[in-house]
Amino acid sequence: MQNIDSLEKQISHVATDTATRETYGRDWTKHYDINAGAVAFPESAEEVVKIVKWARANKIALVPSGGRTGLSGGACATRGELVVSFEKMNKILDLNPIDRTVRVQPGVVTEALQQYAEEKGFYYPVDFAAVGSSQIGGNIATNAGGIKVLRYGLTRDWIAGLKVVTGNGDLLEFGGDLVKNATGFDFRHLFIGSEGTLGFVVEATIKLAQPPKPLSVLMLAVPDLDSIMKVFAEFRATVPLTAFEYFSDVALRVVQEHTHLPSPLTTKAPNYLVIEVENLDESVGEQMLATFEKCVEQGWALDGAIAQSDAQARDFWRLREDISEATASYMPYKNDVSVTISKTPEFLREVDAILKAEYPDFEVVWFGHIGDGNMHINILKPAELTREKFLERCLKVNEHLFAVIHKLHGSVSAEHGVGLVKKPYLTFTRAPEEIALMKGIKKVFDPDGIMNPGKVFDV
Repeated sequence: MQNIDSLEKQISHVATDTATRETYGRDWTKHYDINAGAVAFPESAEEVVKIVKWARANKIALVPSGGRTGLSGGACATRGELVVSFEKMNKILDLNPIDRTVRVQPGVVTEALQQYAEEKGFYYPVDFAAVGSSQIGGNIATNAGGIKVLRYGLTRDWIAGLKVVTGNGDLLEFGGDLVKNATGFDFRHLFIGSEGTLGFVVEATIKLAQPPKPLSVLMLAVPDLDSIMKVFAEFRATVPLTAFEYFSDVALRVVQEHTHLPSPLTTKAPNYLVIEVENLDESVGEQMLATFEKCVEQGWALDGAIAQSDAQARDFWRLREDISEATASYMPYKNDVSVTISKTPEFLREVDAILKAEYPDFEVVWFGHIGDGNMHINILKPAELTREKFLERCLKVNEHLFAVIHKLHGSVSAEHGVGLVKKPYLTFTRAPEEIALMKGIKKVFDPDGIMNPGKVFDV
């Protein structure tokens, strides 16, 4: 990479060896050839400013790297870019217990923030399978969701303030601890979900919640898709839900083969639910049991179990949360999509019928956050197909899938971002006029087009 020596004199650590470039130049997306030019490891916001100004002067593109758990290629370096890893900017800076906020650097691992909040008597509710390796900066870049969205919302709902370095090399601060601030545009929300295309987050002020009351976890076997929504409606109307998660019988089989965890249910079914309820008072447990019994009586649930210990509750959750890890060896093609909650059964039926009719040799693992309309579709690669042939056929699947999404006014990306994977399909969710506005906004913050170029849209 040209003039890399001059950058090495300005910041703490730059790596150019092949192994580091390969490791930090990719995310969990498996379908791209990686070609990172070098990797920079800044340790402060000031060093990030130096990196951006160097990149502008040398016309070098930059790709942000966090925990690299993304599934849309948003952190893949394929064109010789300089990767900017935030793993050394991993400090929790301070806690404001009165305002219930905490300032963190972008490289803080999500689980570390959760544990810190718990130690201080608070709660950070954004939770998903990759919390042990994902980083806060990446969560902000993709507006990460997860299993608690039903009760607590998305990452966006927990960001009080941001410090960012724009493509101009400017260090800007948006928001902070203020609850009310009616002084014009809130640029904070432009950067949340922007995938590093406007600038890089170098510090975040995170809101915290009070810890929840004790939680109960149930697992249900459900006979059909319509029954899922009836169960959801009944539980949502009667008890304080914190999570309502779905997975198919194929997903259960794959995760059991991987983990050797037993199912707590004796009845087999095509659909399973993991439901979490907050016990706000003593009456909740009785109402939860009554609701469960009604679902069985109505035929909406075939079988069910309530976790009798924290350990059993963790095992129930593992049957849902370990699905991605369990499918990894199959090199699945993943889609992360959403529709409104009420249209979820229609969406599942239509897409499942298309897959069975058009691709009978594909095995599909369905799971997702059905309580907020977000589904994950994992098509498992048949052993006899090459990666190239498998990808070719999956791209044809996308044509059918996104046509259904467009018809139902859904989103081609619910929580993993657009990146490279969803870029060709952005028009299924966003109007051409919207995309034009987004390109104009990028030009304002990144006039030279160096901030994660080629992601979300081409300029």
